Amino acid sequence: MAGSDLSVTFVGHSTVLLELDGMRILTDPFLRAGVGPIRRVAGPVDLDLLRNIDLVLISHAHLDHLDRASLRLLGGSPQFLVPLGSADRARAGGALLVTELSVGERITIGPLQVTATQAVHDVARQPFGLPTAAIGFLIQGTRSVYFAGDTDLFPGMATIAPDLDLALLPIAGWGPRLGPGHLNPSRAARALELLVPYAAMPIHWGTLWPAGLQRIAGGRLLAPVVEFAAAAGTAAPDVRLLLLEPGAKGKV
Repeated sequence: MAGSDLSVTFVGHSTVLLELDGMRILTDPFLRAGVGPIRRVAGPVDLDLLRNIDLVLISHAHLDHLDRASLRLLGGSPQFLVPLGSADRARAGGALLVTELSVGERITIGPLQVTATQAVHDVARQPFGLPTAAIGFLIQGTRSVYFAGDTDLFPGMATIAPDLDLALLPIAGWGPRLGPGHLNPSRAARALELLVPYAAMPIHWGTLWPAGLQRIAGGRLLAPVVEFAAAAGTAAPDVRLLLLEPGAKGKV
């Protein structure tokens, strides 16, 4: 691990604010109180924190990852990187500068290089998706970050990046059940064995829950991160875990 400080704020769900090399990068912005059957159960988003974003990364077109109303809350004119077939939905949310990427494509944004990576996730699943692609992102500057988006394990994780500084890995969902195409706590721990990052941060947990089921949420919101920490301690004990609750900030 070498290079400048890498600041990380877990906004909630798959939304993370990264501050690296003078750039402010936001992943999969979901900033409002709910959409469809899901509601935010974590604290509200501090929108003042998200002013002057330079780059927005969208992993896929499910509404809890590409939410047009949330995009309208950002303001400014950040550069958006989205999967193939998703640009029109991003533009409908007010995005002005939109570039579609397919797996393996790389683009230079200021001091950073961003590469679209494979993701194993069914984007066409209704009612929250379009028949488009799902991708992850490798961000490389003086430090390197892998944002997995929504994905299950795949062998190519082992070759995403040597000497990776930080892996942002989903570990749960937005309800009591987790379907295919996702990492659960144990599979996310196995992903660390493939990625071998210096540090890892669990995302996609503790933020959203189905309307009408909040009375049974309770400890289920925290359970995935507890399970992940235990599994990661066994599978990848040398990886530093950055365990942030929604709204919290840390450094790597």
